[in-house]
Order: sequence, then structure tokens, then C-alpha cells
Amino acid sequence: MSDSHEALQERIMELEIKASYTEDLLEQLNMTIYRQQQQIDLLINEVRELKRQAPEGGGAMVRNLRDELPPHY
Repeated sequence: MSDSHEALQERIMELEIKASYTEDLLEQLNMTIYRQQQQIDLLINEVRELKRQAPEGGGAMVRNLRDELPPHY
């Protein structure tokens, strides 16, 4: 009976260790998601600001790369 009791305690200990690692991993994943959401929010605000700054009808003007070559070419 002693052997089965020790085996049971060992299994419980292993499960507690796995649960602890799982909790740590979950916390790391939550922090990663939190930081990514902050980055997404920042990028959304930057896109909004760029759209606000863009001239109206700015998409209608197509630029040719040859027009942008320096004069020495």
C-alpha cells in the first residue's frame, strides 16, 4: 500500500508542476496578446491620422517613377 501511496503522491506532484507551467504559459500568452492589442490600437490611430492628413482625392493622382528621377539621370 505504501508503494501505491507514493506513486499517487508522485503523480499529484507531476500534475501540480504541469499546472504551474501551464499557468505561467497562460500569463505569458495573455501579456503577448495585451501588447499586440496595444500595437494594433496604435497602428489604427496612425492610419487614421495619415488618412486625415492626406489630401482629398489624393488617390486619383498617379505618379510615374521616371518623373521622380534626379536631374542628373
